[in-house]
Amino acid sequence: MASLNFVNSNPRQIKLLEVVRTHGSASVEQLADQLEVTLQTVRRDVQRLADAGLLTRFHGGVRVPSSTVENLAHQQRESLNAEGKARIARAVANQVPNGCSLILNIGTTTEAIAKALLRHKGLRVITNNINVAAILCDNPDCEVIVAGGVVRPRDRGIVGEAAVDFIRQFKVDIALIGISGIEADGSLRDFDYREVKVAQTIIAHAREVWLAADGSKFNRPAMVELARLPQIDRLFTDQPPPEPFPALLAESGVRCDIALD
Repeated sequence: MASLNFVNSNPRQIKLLEVVRTHGSASVEQLADQLEVTLQTVRRDVQRLADAGLLTRFHGGVRVPSSTVENLAHQQRESLNAEGKARIARAVANQVPNGCSLILNIGTTTEAIAKALLRHKGLRVITNNINVAAILCDNPDCEVIVAGGVVRPRDRGIVGEAAVDFIRQFKVDIALIGISGIEADGSLRDFDYREVKVAQTIIAHAREVWLAADGSKFNRPAMVELARLPQIDRLFTDQPPPEPFPALLAESGVRCDIALD
């Protein structure tokens, strides 16, 4: 196993770690371009960092290590690829018409979307995310409806059967959902089965489902299946999806919007 002292003494590997931690994940080609080195050099560095437990490899790239049973803390997720999430949020907001009904679920990306909707008019927003509700309450032209249920202290998400029953009353124009991971079998995944139950109900009670997921979510494992790609109408992300996702998205009929600015 490579020692941390060895890693810390190598400026190129330190920069590689910083790039991956900023974006959550990166392909070998992206790392080679950004570091201005060969693919062979990147693969060698990635292997040493993976051996040291600092990165996790997947086919064609690398990501920050994560558990399949426990998500990162809210503050960590909020800072992880914040720039990419802001681009996604602006792209989503540009497509949301005034005067429509929405459901926003739990997640730092949906919170970024809420901030981008502050100038919209005539919105009616249902959410099980107290942070989203607090943000959108600053928009006087937005009616905010908060689901009842158990508040999860670590991120102020509302989960449980009460939240499921509450959301079943509605049928909205657009569901804006975030997730923890998209796996190569086309499954959308999360960590808390109670949160997943709410998200599944949200999907079932929307005329269109828009998924907002930054590049770190591709090939990221999580324990509970939330949905499959064919249940999604549009995907908003901040970088071109890696293989095999372009073909999966096309087969599933999902429109992919890449937010570049």
